[in-house]
Amino acid sequence: MKRIFGIKCMMALGLTIACGVAVAQTTATEQAPKIDSSYNNTYYQQRMELFRVLPAQKNAILFLGNSITERGPWQELIPGKPVVNRGIGGDNTFGLLARLDSHLVMKPKVIFLLIGINDIGRGLPTEVSASNYRRIVERIRTVCPKAKLYIQSILPMNEKILSAAYLKNKKDKVIALNNEIRKIAAEYALTFIDLQPVFADEQGELHADMTIDGIHLRPEAYAKWVDYLKAKKYL
Repeated sequence: MKRIFGIKCMMALGLTIACGVAVAQTTATEQAPKIDSSYNNTYYQQRMELFRVLPAQKNAILFLGNSITERGPWQELIPGKPVVNRGIGGDNTFGLLARLDSHLVMKPKVIFLLIGINDIGRGLPTEVSASNYRRIVERIRTVCPKAKLYIQSILPMNEKILSAAYLKNKKDKVIALNNEIRKIAAEYALTFIDLQPVFADEQGELHADMTIDGIHLRPEAYAKWVDYLKAKKYL
């Protein structure tokens, strides 16, 4: 009777019995990785404030993304067409999803989507980013069903030049998320634009002459990017 009571007590304390030894149980909460879904920082707010005062353009070519998109001189590289840059440095899939409707209200004609590297930098699980990505795509298709949506791959990085420690050794994560993004594009019958041939060297790293810090692009790299989009008849 005492032994039965002792076993019940140990089970109540979160212990199991394995070969006569009490073993602590691990709860689902303890196993689950912590998800950093934050995005609404001061810079994000400043960019959103700017977007709210800019005039809406009809039938625009809309570029959505993070700092890679934000730093692109798209208007100058695509003259004579209504081009809208809605990149926010440091943004992730959570942030883009939250602000998406405010951009779609202009009913763009073409949308170029590129997001995900900051998810990887934060250590977000690939499945979480992919889930957000699918929600972004679904929302665009619902609100702007006539818009031509292009899904662009996350750019490679250059490990030798890269100074940001939080992005080090993340090449496999980039490949994994790009694979999921490619699947989502196929699922919704969308064009997936693989930018690897444009920016990667023979080792799969971002060309050293295209970047200063191993992740962000030099101006001439953006010109090459636009030339590629034009050659493929996406612009």
